[in-house]
Amino acid sequence: MSNFNVAKFGGTSVANFEAMSRCAAIIESNPNTKLVVSSACSGVTNLLVELANGVQDQARRSQILQQLADIHDSILNQLKEPSEAANQVYGILDTVTSLAEAASIQASTKLTDHLVACGELMSTHILTQLMKERGINATRFDIRDVLKTDSTFGKGEPELETIAGLAQQSLVPLCNEFVVVTQGFIGSDEEGNTTTLGRGGSDYSAALIAEAVQASGLEIWTDVPGIYTTDPRIAPKASPIPEISFSEASEMANFGAKILHPSTLVPALRHDIPVFVGSSKEPEKGGTWIRHKVGSSPLFRALALRCNQTMVTLRSAKMFHAYGFLAKVFEILAKHKVSVDLITTSEISVSLTLDQTDTAGGAPQLPEAARLELEELCTVEVEHNLCLVALIGNNMSESKGYAKQVFGTLEDFNLRMICYGASPHNLCFLVHESVSKLAIQKLHKELFEE
Repeated sequence: MSNFNVAKFGGTSVANFEAMSRCAAIIESNPNTKLVVSSACSGVTNLLVELANGVQDQARRSQILQQLADIHDSILNQLKEPSEAANQVYGILDTVTSLAEAASIQASTKLTDHLVACGELMSTHILTQLMKERGINATRFDIRDVLKTDSTFGKGEPELETIAGLAQQSLVPLCNEFVVVTQGFIGSDEEGNTTTLGRGGSDYSAALIAEAVQASGLEIWTDVPGIYTTDPRIAPKASPIPEISFSEASEMANFGAKILHPSTLVPALRHDIPVFVGSSKEPEKGGTWIRHKVGSSPLFRALALRCNQTMVTLRSAKMFHAYGFLAKVFEILAKHKVSVDLITTSEISVSLTLDQTDTAGGAPQLPEAARLELEELCTVEVEHNLCLVALIGNNMSESKGYAKQVFGTLEDFNLRMICYGASPHNLCFLVHESVSKLAIQKLHKELFEE
């Protein structure tokens, strides 16, 4: 295992000159930090995704391009020697302009990945120059030379052995000499095409890189000081969690805690790399350590909320005492690359939620071709505007009485698709998005505040 640390900074942590300067100060404070993984500047990815979806209105396209230029110019203008970084950024903006024009004619997942990757490419040029001006021996590295994936654009699957070999060959020697600044979220396939790891994939790529270089630790710097019992913006009395297990944190990430990408912890867990989550705005407040083993395992650890949920309900009398119905359903979904998240069944129906796995935003959709095939088997009902509430804890299946406490608190809510039993760490259900925050507030008050 290497004795150096990997630090990842999210979009709000590199939003402007002041934010980047705070990042540099955090890096300076830990001599073991030798590898820095940066997201795009805050707001940039959303603008790039809009362009990638195809903006045919020339005026709107020009407006977005100007916004992108303004975001980066505001930081470049505060550098002492901006010329080299500026030339690189403007060159990438020229590429964005060309790709946006192409997307306005015909969008594609391949083009989308190429376009949205430009955010990270630009931010790392600027962050590297800012660090150099502070006296840090920094160098920029294009992670696409190491982080190899398959050609699934929008959600590339990492080639772990290849990544490990390339990292040991080129990244580790560089880290022994410099503080290396590189990009999160992006990679490339064997043909050199730019790929992405899916929306929110910066954390995941940082963990993959930490695994590949066999780092001693991974720091995730974001805009909140660690992991809380729930989102403090929803429940103001939410409290920070000093230490949490990998399994608990994985459940929280999977069920909507925006502080971590769901896949982040998998590489860290494989190599038992401790993960620290803290605020780049307030590093003095400490944060949360995620470890394999922790000192306490409370019955209730946290609440998570994930909105933009799509529920599909399939009904057919043919299901009753029949063999193979579910197998046919999942064969159709697999054929159309539809990822299923949660599932509940009855004698003649099955309800499932669709998983959002790619770079596109919004609620996941059931492809029309998949729907048509499913309708040959059964009736298909699709519902939107739902949110998933997840209660995360420990040994819940072995504890008496807690379900009464949970559902008693929610007696005035219409709960949909309750899922429990597959994991000892969670109980989850769907509610309409209009009451989702109220449900979190009531549960948090009952379970965590009293």
